[in-house]
Amino acid sequence: MYAQFECLLLILPLLTTLATSTRFHSRPEFSHQELLMDDDQGQTISDVIGGNEDIAIFTGFTRDVSSVSARFESTSKNVTVLAPQDSAIKALPRKPWEDLKDYSAFGANAYDGQSGVDRAQQNLQRFVEAHVVGKSPWKEHEKVETLGGDTVWYESREGVKYVQPGNIEVLHVADKVTNGEVWVLKGVRNYAA
Repeated sequence: MYAQFECLLLILPLLTTLATSTRFHSRPEFSHQELLMDDDQGQTISDVIGGNEDIAIFTGFTRDVSSVSARFESTSKNVTVLAPQDSAIKALPRKPWEDLKDYSAFGANAYDGQSGVDRAQQNLQRFVEAHVVGKSPWKEHEKVETLGGDTVWYESREGVKYVQPGNIEVLHVADKVTNGEVWVLKGVRNYAA
């Protein structure tokens, strides 16, 4: 019994020190919400897009397009990412780096060799750029260009946003950060040339 009491006497000063030092480091003048908001300052699209499991496939594609991944890191120009959810990409009739025109011109081996790899990379870039708007925020019905050069806008009906053309439902806005927003789409934009 005396050994337990002696152990408690040794631990008590340590617990007291921890309790008082925590008190000195807290900042009671800031609310919990203000502290959370402060943590988000300075984050970019590239910081947050990878944490979104619904759009993991698209996120991987963006990393393969250096101009887009650089834009996601930059704070000089805002973007709105129109990220198709994984299930929409999986439902496509072919992979985003495949193009029927390539198969018509080069046959079944359209993506063999370095020239095939280059074609696939260009097609993937076209797909990704069709899903990134060079502006954020943007207003409803405002026509803006994607990085791929297409004109898009959105409309709201009954509280739901739809990207046009194509009437693609926006499931939710996943992230709002310093250099833009990430919108999760139920479908895929028409990216074919």
